Amino acid sequence: MTNRIKKMLDDVLQKKHHQYRQQISENEFTDFTEMLKTKGFSDIQRAKERLTWVLTNEKPVILPLETIVFTKTVTIHPEIFTKDEWTDIKKSHYVHELGRVSNINANYEYTIAHGFEFRKKEVLEAKEKYAAEGKTKEIEFLDAVYQSIVDVEKIVARYAQEAKELGRMDIYNTLQRIPAQGATSFHEALQFFRILHFTLWAAGNYHNTVGRFDQYMFKYLDNDLKNGVLTEESAFELLEEFFLSFNKDSDLYVGMQQGDNGQSMVLGGVDKDGNSAFNKLSEMCMKASLELKLIDPKINLRVDKNTPMELYEFGTELTKQGLGFPQYSNDDVVIPGLVSKGYSLEDARTYVVAACWEYIIPHKGMDIDNITAISMTKLVNDCVDKYLTTSTDFEEFMSHVRHEMAIKLIEITSALGNLYTEPSPFQSMLMDNCVENGKDISLGNKYNNYGIHGTGISTSVDSLAAIKKYIFETKEVTPLQLIDGLKTNFEFDESLWLKLKYDAPKMGNDDDFVDDIAVELMDMFADLSKDLRNERGGVFRPGPGSAMYYIWHANEIGASPDGRKKGEPLSANFSPSLNTKVNGPISIIRSFSKPNMQKIVNGGPLTLELHDTIFRNSESISKVASLVKSFMDMGGQQLQINAVNREKLLEAKKHPENHKNLIVRVWGWSGYFVELDEVYQDHIISRIELEV
Repeated sequence: MTNRIKKMLDDVLQKKHHQYRQQISENEFTDFTEMLKTKGFSDIQRAKERLTWVLTNEKPVILPLETIVFTKTVTIHPEIFTKDEWTDIKKSHYVHELGRVSNINANYEYTIAHGFEFRKKEVLEAKEKYAAEGKTKEIEFLDAVYQSIVDVEKIVARYAQEAKELGRMDIYNTLQRIPAQGATSFHEALQFFRILHFTLWAAGNYHNTVGRFDQYMFKYLDNDLKNGVLTEESAFELLEEFFLSFNKDSDLYVGMQQGDNGQSMVLGGVDKDGNSAFNKLSEMCMKASLELKLIDPKINLRVDKNTPMELYEFGTELTKQGLGFPQYSNDDVVIPGLVSKGYSLEDARTYVVAACWEYIIPHKGMDIDNITAISMTKLVNDCVDKYLTTSTDFEEFMSHVRHEMAIKLIEITSALGNLYTEPSPFQSMLMDNCVENGKDISLGNKYNNYGIHGTGISTSVDSLAAIKKYIFETKEVTPLQLIDGLKTNFEFDESLWLKLKYDAPKMGNDDDFVDDIAVELMDMFADLSKDLRNERGGVFRPGPGSAMYYIWHANEIGASPDGRKKGEPLSANFSPSLNTKVNGPISIIRSFSKPNMQKIVNGGPLTLELHDTIFRNSESISKVASLVKSFMDMGGQQLQINAVNREKLLEAKKHPENHKNLIVRVWGWSGYFVELDEVYQDHIISRIELEV
């Protein structure tokens, strides 16, 4: 790490850039939104006007040491609809989250290569075509796209002027070429990306993922190295500065919690022909993340049966730092799984992850991968109430579980009709086919599939295992005894609670008695989702991820047959239940690789919490790397590892001022522990620390 990067890193950690953030009154935002309503602007015009407003109010900031510029000074963006207007929209539409385009992967590559002048020409050609056909909606959309590009050019010109006044002719000269023209160097490409990414956030889009950065940026790096424009050292310094730029804004892009911002980068994997795509830039990105030790960009590593052990060991060095990444995705499972859902093989091979782990197709997808969730634990609890006393055996009880799951899936997917999403003309410009078709990305694209999270899987499997063993096999517990125990939260039957909590078989111990139930439940989830379709003709993709639902759903259900008491949280994602005795990580990966993960291909990582002391030497690193590789070789879909220390976490909770940079993996993203809400802090503390 050079002295310049060390100083810039310290400035970011000290949040010195915050001094440039503007305090804009709430009245200004309200006035803007009311103006849109008063003037009777269409929704596409409103979206364009918001970007114009934000970029106009941004103030150019060029920090002394940086060569890649653009720093957020407008921290809050105005709404394009008043509260009353949103209420009316929601009366007849389903609105997902904030009602904005998010969690998709833009085609940065095309615009970085061609530049804005070329893109404007394409827009005008499309407009001329639709004008000849008298299509006013398409023309309105293309006008908004064109104006969005012009607005970005204006703020770039203001940055260039600021650079000139500061005597920063290096920055001035760069901004004279890009984004008007296509990038010709690694530095220009990085600066171009920064402008595009900055603008997506300014436009109100969120969870703007980085995608396969090592693929679309490699040609610029390779060309500069071959032509002597850069040395490996100077290129690496540029890359680290680029990584730092993500962390200047990450606190402004808050999802459910601080750090949940979607700035995910995917490295490695295969190319469109199925050959390994891991390259020098992939390696440099991992090294930069290792040196900087920051939460962004979040590294996701694609692997397969041919991935060498050295790469797993490199990934484990990152894990050792306590970053909670890389998150691993298995191409041998994911790609055929996506093909089975209707994606072309070539597109499936390009997959990236959204904010957390859900798979999306770059440039072409308007999939909404976290649109809903089914609580598996509540499903089992409901079946206990309805059917346990009348079921003659476990098979009959499971048939009722299947029946209720089918009803629930139809119920939750039917509620998603008439989707409304705010238009996003600038995002549309960065997606394939939108300009050519005169169609905003909010209305869909080549792929329009929805994802369904299945939460509390291990809790539901453990519950079913307890029912199978104690109700139907040994008959040690009667149906009424279990039902009463659940209703009273085991308050009057401690012996029952102890049996269910500590004696009953649990998933994660490589016990086929339990794991076979997991296989059946996951197959059931996949089979019952298979024929469901959304209003855009897309399929529903089931997955074992939980997102924030592991907290939300836990608050909606009482005690469960696995001995979990009311109010106790579910496990995050596809992981053993909390406070469950397991034999160790080997038994866990064996259990959690048994279901056919190609069928539940919405993503959902097995999350392991390894005690940070196990990373003490090279031998330990190799052991952890072997564990990861073994899981993938067994058919695991995704894996993420936290290097944790319960005592350190407790200390950080008690004295947060001393642990501001302590990073943990939450559910599918990494964040600073002391900035999390207490419920998430406590959940991480309560997870199982494992030794290898």
